[in-house]
Amino acid sequence: MSFWRLYYHLIWATKNREHLIQPEIEDRLYAYTVRNAAELDVYVYAINGWYDHVHLLVAIPPKHAVARVVKRLKGSSSHYLNHGGVMPYQFAWQRGYRAMTLGELQRPTAEAYIREQKDHHAQQTANAWLEHCPEFDEGPVDAGIVLDGIISSLCEKRPNYDVWGESPL
Repeated sequence: MSFWRLYYHLIWATKNREHLIQPEIEDRLYAYTVRNAAELDVYVYAINGWYDHVHLLVAIPPKHAVARVVKRLKGSSSHYLNHGGVMPYQFAWQRGYRAMTLGELQRPTAEAYIREQKDHHAQQTANAWLEHCPEFDEGPVDAGIVLDGIISSLCEKRPNYDVWGESPL
């Protein structure tokens, strides 16, 4: 048996950022997503969102690629909404997603941020950096390890969850 702690903050948006996640379907969408994740042995710590996107804080076992988990969760949830008699209109997710890793110390802060999504958006205190959902691949800007210099990719410039003025580290 292996020991692993692989936490991810996942975010993806509705097609064209349309307000498709209405209150009447939100609970069913989130419950379905959590059940589907459990079938993959993915543990969901938090799930919430706004009218045009969803956030999840998950632990994904190393036997699964993040991209495959996201593909399954997005694909099956849109299929469920479109074919399960849930939606009066066509539901679709936008291409792409955002995936960020975090450590055990950052997990409670990320959970709180996700659970308070509606408040953040209503009060316009959402972290713009976290809320951006790219349609195309937007990997790290730097090239990673530099053999004869400082390893820039290991130095985070600012904490991702610094929305309250305090660093989670």
